[in-house]
Amino acid sequence: MRPTRTAALAALSVLVLAGCGAKEADDASSAAAIDTDRTLAAALDGDDGHDVLGDIADNAGLADVFAGVGPYTVFAPADAAFQVEGATDFTADDHRTEGAALVRAHVVPGALTRQDIMAAIDRSGGDGVAMRTMADGLLTFTREGDAIVVVAGDGARGRLAGEEAVVRNGVLQPVDALLVRPAAG
Repeated sequence: MRPTRTAALAALSVLVLAGCGAKEADDASSAAAIDTDRTLAAALDGDDGHDVLGDIADNAGLADVFAGVGPYTVFAPADAAFQVEGATDFTADDHRTEGAALVRAHVVPGALTRQDIMAAIDRSGGDGVAMRTMADGLLTFTREGDAIVVVAGDGARGRLAGEEAVVRNGVLQPVDALLVRPAAG
């Protein structure tokens, strides 16, 4: 019963956010250009600064998912977010399961541009918008000035930063931090 409810909530949040941005997406000058030649897998492998998440996805067996149909929105932490002292090497074979969970915690179903997210936040009256991840967690999006801030259910916090990549099977949204707190070691 729980997986059905989770899938329904995820689909609903995507539909609400997509509907919120539909009006603005009609404006060609503000709509993001779709790179129909690339997939999320290619964006993770090709965009400087997101190689670690791409390597973790490859090691966890998720590369085919990101090369597939989608759509997904990947909130991709910068490589520097993985470079903290004592951090787990999620690209190691003995950490595949943890790596897969970490990747799923950074993915929501649907293709959501920043414009879509901003429109949903604006329509919420600034209270924020929550989205369910593929790991069954919640990411809550709010605004601080012009910045979009994302807070995970465990309190991990980051900002959308850098250029988004809209590709044929989703959107890669760069974020400046991990959206999960590392387990105490």
